[in-house]
Amino acid sequence: MKLILASKSGVRAEILKKYNIDYMAVPSNVDEDLVKDSLLAAGANPLSISKNLAELKSIKISSKYPNQLVLGADSVISLNNELINKPKSREEGLKILKKLNGSTHYLITSVCISKNGSMVWNFTDKSELKMKNLSNKQLIVYLTKIKTEILLAYGVYQIEAGGLELFDTVNGDIDSIMGLPIKQVIDYIKLAS
Repeated sequence: MKLILASKSGVRAEILKKYNIDYMAVPSNVDEDLVKDSLLAAGANPLSISKNLAELKSIKISSKYPNQLVLGADSVISLNNELINKPKSREEGLKILKKLNGSTHYLITSVCISKNGSMVWNFTDKSELKMKNLSNKQLIVYLTKIKTEILLAYGVYQIEAGGLELFDTVNGDIDSIMGLPIKQVIDYIKLAS
């Protein structure tokens, strides 16, 4: 059975390819900022925001593809239980890096699989990352290596593209940090087949 990935994420697609999972990408086009704002207004924490977004993306596409497994995913940064959003500009990207600089934060990645418009499985992984104490110049130099469209789409650090250099310690599954806890997804797909 072909898995449907409710995302346009190139990194998530690469992870599925690396593990030889037959899939088709169908972007959910969920307005993440609108959903985040609504959930934050209701008092949601970063973990529940990540779970809700993964589920929303999965269910939205699942209702259009009967009897197919649809995978939705979402990753958020939590610093002192505060949600750190993707930057909307390079200047905002630098502000976010300054905020994370020298501190420990969590990258929360949630995945949800839906079938016929209902969630059938979900999983959330939390990785701990401690950023080095870098100078303003080092942060600016790092940001210049990232294309603007990548920065705005994926956030301030790309572990798969040199982002590891920003950190003293990374505790967590690297696939999960890149956006997809693939081992758990594979385990579920095997059970569902």
